[in-house]
Amino acid sequence: MDERGAFLDWFGTTWREAERALHRGDAGPRLEIWSRREPVTLFGAWMSASGYSEVREAFLRLAESFSGAVSSEVELVAADVSGDLAYTVHREITSTVVDGVSRDYILRVTQVYRREDGGWKVVHRHGDEETRAASGP
Repeated sequence: MDERGAFLDWFGTTWREAERALHRGDAGPRLEIWSRREPVTLFGAWMSASGYSEVREAFLRLAESFSGAVSSEVELVAADVSGDLAYTVHREITSTVVDGVSRDYILRVTQVYRREDGGWKVVHRHGDEETRAASGP
């Protein structure tokens, strides 16, 4: 398997499971896939942070707000690997419960990853809500 294929395998398994866990209220797996080596940044749809300690606190707050995830899909738009850096551009289509209220939303996400100790870690995430309906084109 080439580097891009190996990265996409990690993205489709380890990264995906971390996202599913977060939407069930468990931030642990997401924290494991994020770098602790600076710089680390988050321009999230609902909150932003700079530096690992701020990013960690943001993810813990997010996890506290989520429960009862119904579905979570990822629509990969683009991805590539160049040396020790990689990126993805994707949509996250989610149906979950946020602060006790059922919610369906689509996030448009760009993430940057860095190879550390032989594995991939997220170093930047930029997400915003897409306004089209979840079932739309």
